[in-house]
Amino acid sequence: MPLSRRAFLYTTAAFVATARQSFAQQKRVRTIAGTGTAGSQADPIDAAQALVNNPYGVIIEPDGALYFCEVDTGRTRRLDLSTRKLTTIAGNGQKAYAGDGGTAMAASFSAPHEIRFDGQRNLFIVERDAHVVRRIDAKTNVVSTIAGTGVAGFSGDGGPAASAQLRQPHSIQFDAAGRLLICDIMNSRIRAIDMKTGTISTFAGTGQLAATPDDGPLEGAPLNGPRSIDTDPDGNVYLVLREGNAVFRIDGRTRRLTRIGGTGETGYTGDGGPATAAKLNGPKGVAYAPDQSLFIADTENHAIRRIDLKSGTITTVIGTGERGDGPDGNPLACRMARPHGLFFSRGVLYVSDSENHRIRALE
Repeated sequence: MPLSRRAFLYTTAAFVATARQSFAQQKRVRTIAGTGTAGSQADPIDAAQALVNNPYGVIIEPDGALYFCEVDTGRTRRLDLSTRKLTTIAGNGQKAYAGDGGTAMAASFSAPHEIRFDGQRNLFIVERDAHVVRRIDAKTNVVSTIAGTGVAGFSGDGGPAASAQLRQPHSIQFDAAGRLLICDIMNSRIRAIDMKTGTISTFAGTGQLAATPDDGPLEGAPLNGPRSIDTDPDGNVYLVLREGNAVFRIDGRTRRLTRIGGTGETGYTGDGGPATAAKLNGPKGVAYAPDQSLFIADTENHAIRRIDLKSGTITTVIGTGERGDGPDGNPLACRMARPHGLFFSRGVLYVSDSENHRIRALE
């Protein structure tokens, strides 16, 4: 006998609720830095009392510490996860593009969005409002610009990255070939720097802000708001489109673009079902995990979503879909405020809960 409409809706709701809980029910969320109030203090300071100011990019470095950048202060900070001490390692707190040739603490940074380390522990910082990528030398602590001129524009492909123009770059990541990929968002492109030669080129995108095809060759495909990227060990690139409200995989071998999440429409739906049928709202962060999970900061839904790359299913792992601040504990009851940065390390997902001025951990 077919289900009544009420029974069908009840069964569907129960399935979605179970799917939402299957991953998250084994986890707890806690604040590891920040009090919920924006500000700054002299450091080092205990992370439980530390004021954090609009954190974005977050990463675990090979030394085991957590690093994050603050878009409003321009600072990059280091949290020792053993001692719980928080220190500033770059930025003088003034929003500007200044300090090349000097030390990291004396330099100014203009709206850093993401940070990455290379294999030699040099730190790379992408600055949205200065339109540059800068490097802090691990040995000398000296700051230099490796991409961008400080003036917004599009130029330079085929030449030195430091002479090229970017326009509001947002996200950076190294690929399996060692290139530094840059989401050059207002140019609707991904740019790539050959770290051996310093040469920059366009990796993806045509410069046209237009709908991205669901599947097809990377060459000639427009990118609708390339906001954030991550990579996996096999050379694949995972790309979040902010305006496109979707997630794509770029196959590193075939250079083929495939939509793996989001319908392109704005909304908050789809948990428990195929990620390609789900709706996102202004996604702005992505993190690949070795268990074939892909975590998405569904920023304007104030939630973190997880795509199981093996099954293609999407679920919410933190958040209620409503803006708020916590509480810590049950991740599906923990409200957030426009999360941006994600990083997965040793079973823990680190999240910059940006407008709550906190760093949270799902573990």
